[in-house]
Amino acid sequence: MTAIPTKLEGCFIIEPKVFNDERGYFMESYNEERFEQETGQKVHFVQDNQSYSSKGVLRGLHYQTGEHAQAKLVRVLEGEVLDVAVDVRPRSSTYGEHVAVLLTAENKHQLFVPRGFAHGFIVLSDTASFFYKCDNFYNKESEGGILFNDPELNIDWKLPQESLIISEKDKVLPVFKNARAIW
Repeated sequence: MTAIPTKLEGCFIIEPKVFNDERGYFMESYNEERFEQETGQKVHFVQDNQSYSSKGVLRGLHYQTGEHAQAKLVRVLEGEVLDVAVDVRPRSSTYGEHVAVLLTAENKHQLFVPRGFAHGFIVLSDTASFFYKCDNFYNKESEGGILFNDPELNIDWKLPQESLIISEKDKVLPVFKNARAIW
């Protein structure tokens, strides 16, 4: 695996080493020791989550606060998504900035989203299976979020807003300046 730093400190694109032959392919999708060597991040994942969505589904932007904050390692098993991480660490030099990474079943890239980030994705293919590891358990009382179309963040979700499929809960999230602080 190779870890490519993004413009946001601690956030990495992970490119696995893929071995292709006439049978198909093999890859090691995660190795804790190698991950720490490549990223300098000591992370122990405790929960795996998976979702299946159709084109235009936008999930996010979500985060958890305080002792329940979560780091995530996300990837696509089938289809294509635009994955977005927003730095919500008030003391960070990249506070309020975001990265958007195309994750596909074909490119097999992953995105490491550290604690202190909001996270979301939109499905660009007809359908997508999205898989992610978390280093902390979900806690409802610690959840927070930011409105997907926040004008300050100005995220280009690549699809027209009228075609998006968004949960009622995500439609009423606060804008960035009113979101609950992580730290």
